[in-house]
Amino acid sequence: MKFFLCILLLITFLPNEVSAERMEEDRELAIVIDDFGNNMGGTEEMLKLPVTLTVAIMPFLETTERDAKLAHSFGHEVIVHVPMEPLRGKKSWLGPGAITTNLSNSEIRKRINDAVDAVPHAVGMNHHMGSKATADERVMRIVLEVCRERGIYYLDSKTTDKSVIPTLAEQIGVPYLENELFFDDVYTLRHMSRKAQELAERLKDHEAHIAIGHVGIAGEKMVAVLNEYIPIFKDEAVIVRLSEMIPGFEMIDESMP
Repeated sequence: MKFFLCILLLITFLPNEVSAERMEEDRELAIVIDDFGNNMGGTEEMLKLPVTLTVAIMPFLETTERDAKLAHSFGHEVIVHVPMEPLRGKKSWLGPGAITTNLSNSEIRKRINDAVDAVPHAVGMNHHMGSKATADERVMRIVLEVCRERGIYYLDSKTTDKSVIPTLAEQIGVPYLENELFFDDVYTLRHMSRKAQELAERLKDHEAHIAIGHVGIAGEKMVAVLNEYIPIFKDEAVIVRLSEMIPGFEMIDESMP
């Protein structure tokens, strides 16, 4: 990943005494859980997992504020989960404040600022659905400009391979990361366990990894899978907040008003 360039350069010039054990400790995994904010299935059980999560909370919903404050109190990192237009599906599925490609520049900017304001403790952003919006340069330029202005990072959930986020984020100067794996793109326990095992195998390298799950229809299944695999993940990597994967992000955050 691009954001690991600085870290890799530092490792290259470390003394030879750095042990294999230390290298294993440096492996990082961020687990992101989407769709909080609407009292979805598995919400409380997910927040009580014995690990630090990055919690993506949808704005303007019944439990948006409550979930954000509760997640923060448990030590999880909070990000805004902005509903964005997909290539397929009904716009009505997105919920309030959705970013669609027919909106004016000013309305997109207003909705993104309002979304950030609606989620207490948010330090980052990702998207809900969004396969159409995240491939639209005009739309995402405005979204990322607001992120830069608000001092927050962007996680590209990678719901399309045509995403313009990496190119624009680098141009605009917004810290960004990319999702690698969805645990629950199919809602069966067998599939979710298979994806968790796949992630466990990937953790044997020395890369940073990011995986996304959800509360909701399969929320309780997702909790069960994570309860089983968290000890396995911990044997291979340090589980961190997303912001800990961005060199210097704490200094950037502290410098914002």
